[in-house]
Amino acid sequence: MATSLWIGTTGLSGSEKQLDVIANNLANANTPGFKASDTFFNSMLSQNLAGGSQQRVGQGVGVSAITKIFDQGSFESSGNATDVAIDGNGFFIVKDSDNRTLYTRAGGFEVNKTGFLADKNDYTVQGHMFDETGLIEDTSLTDMDLRNIQSVPKSSTTFSLGLTLDSQTKTGETFDVSQVLYDSRGAEHSLSTTFMKTENASYWGVKTTMDGAEAEAQQYSGIKFDSQGLVEMVYTADVTPAPAVTTAGDGDAVLKVNNSGQLYKDTTAPIVLTRGADTNTWTFTNGGYENMSLNYGISGADDLIGIDMDGIGGDDITFTLTGAWALDDAISFNIVQNEEAAVDKTVRFYAAGGALADGATIGLEGDLTWNLVGEGAENIRSFAATSKVASLTIDGYAPGTVTSLDVKPNGLVEGMFSNGQRQNVARLMLADFANLQGLNMTGSYFVETNESGPVVINKPATGGLGQIQSHSIEMSNTDTGREFIKMIMAQRAYQSSAKVITTADQMTQVLMNVKQ
Repeated sequence: MATSLWIGTTGLSGSEKQLDVIANNLANANTPGFKASDTFFNSMLSQNLAGGSQQRVGQGVGVSAITKIFDQGSFESSGNATDVAIDGNGFFIVKDSDNRTLYTRAGGFEVNKTGFLADKNDYTVQGHMFDETGLIEDTSLTDMDLRNIQSVPKSSTTFSLGLTLDSQTKTGETFDVSQVLYDSRGAEHSLSTTFMKTENASYWGVKTTMDGAEAEAQQYSGIKFDSQGLVEMVYTADVTPAPAVTTAGDGDAVLKVNNSGQLYKDTTAPIVLTRGADTNTWTFTNGGYENMSLNYGISGADDLIGIDMDGIGGDDITFTLTGAWALDDAISFNIVQNEEAAVDKTVRFYAAGGALADGATIGLEGDLTWNLVGEGAENIRSFAATSKVASLTIDGYAPGTVTSLDVKPNGLVEGMFSNGQRQNVARLMLADFANLQGLNMTGSYFVETNESGPVVINKPATGGLGQIQSHSIEMSNTDTGREFIKMIMAQRAYQSSAKVITTADQMTQVLMNVKQ
């Protein structure tokens, strides 16, 4: 009879513990990342009863284990990009103020006041950091420091122009296109491209300047269009070989080509400039440039001769005279023009390998590439329509500060910057264990133990780990309906055990009253 009392007591104790677990599950039904527990019972050791069959009677019930249920919780949407959930296996890694490593499924993170990614308890999230270029990932596990992250500037190396040039433009008229480019320090510069119409409707001269300064070296003089108004050829032109000077004295002439685009064809014969009786009586042969005109005494200086190849205005070639010149002294030269299929061309504004005044550089070893044809090139056309710019592209950018963050499924934390760039700044790392039931709980966090096995750290979506879902928080996996059913069962078990104790007590009382 006494045994029944003790057996009933074990039933009460087991039901009480089960109710404690149920109560904790229900209390945390809205706790992000919470994992519910379940109670497991086993029969206590039994005793032998005398008799031929040697029947065994149990000694009641005991709680054998309280285990965690690591099923996936539902996701709740969030407006915060750094609120993240794990879709699959794994734990986020955080460190508390005592530098203890803890593990959690609650991914409600934010950048704290010191600039580190942290959870709601200000425990710092662990992961990998990227260098300032966003290309090299540091593989050491560390606090995710998001302070003063900047997008470093990138020097412009390539530009492209998309535009229409009016094929009815008058000879000598120009169309200017300006765009911004960046040096290696992120400073802005103005790149201007001037298209000048030549006498031949198919040819447009092209000249490029930066901040008003002409290019030091330019691989092109102009563009030739086909009958459909599409780019057919790129041409280069120059005075070559060097002009020949015929003089009775010590006269000499220094050549400067101002608009190589106007030298759109070879000379049919040498152009010859011949001095008359004085500085104002020069004569010339045109070498096939029928409208060519000569200007001398430019800006009141008797030592300058300007040659306008199309006769419209503007000195396309200039000669600076030195020494003594006399009657019949002459300058003779030829123009050589080369055409080739349209290909990307380069322009240089300072010596290769050199730098600007502040030490910054532009381009690749000083060269800017005009992306004229091929992949990524904007289209240039010559139609009977008003000249206009359709699109301009140029690489390179100024430095930028981070304006927002985004987290990718593989854990990459990507920064969006004020200069329009996107680059990797960090990566969330996940942890896993061989025996999840061996983990200890401390508040809402898990702690590694000998029973759990050593931690395994890897990138999300690799090695059996889940992937990251941004703008989401994993909620508790408590199944409220299931918990209420278990609560009813616990209540009935408790009532039954209590009834056993009451009945055993009544039977004991009857026995005590026998001798009365």
